[in-house]
Amino acid sequence: MWIFLGVIAIATTFINLYMYKAGKNYTLAMALGLSFTALTLCAEYSLVSEWVEAKDWAALQDVVPGMEGALWFLTIISILLNITPILLERKGKK
Repeated sequence: MWIFLGVIAIATTFINLYMYKAGKNYTLAMALGLSFTALTLCAEYSLVSEWVEAKDWAALQDVVPGMEGALWFLTIISILLNITPILLERKGKK
């Protein structure tokens, strides 16, 4: 599920950037991109929670250390890409 939500988050982020470039209202796409990023994180957390309940310590040891860094990095990139149009508009007004 988290992969599906992550792909949607990436797609809506690129739609956000495209709509800004085309001069259209991009705020809904920006909100969707950030929302799907949050849903991706929640889905990943749910997966880890299932592994804890099942006491699947091997899965936790294999996946969690690598995924932590990846999730932090991708979340920061998502936030930066989604707010880029706002930052560019503010820079253009000065």
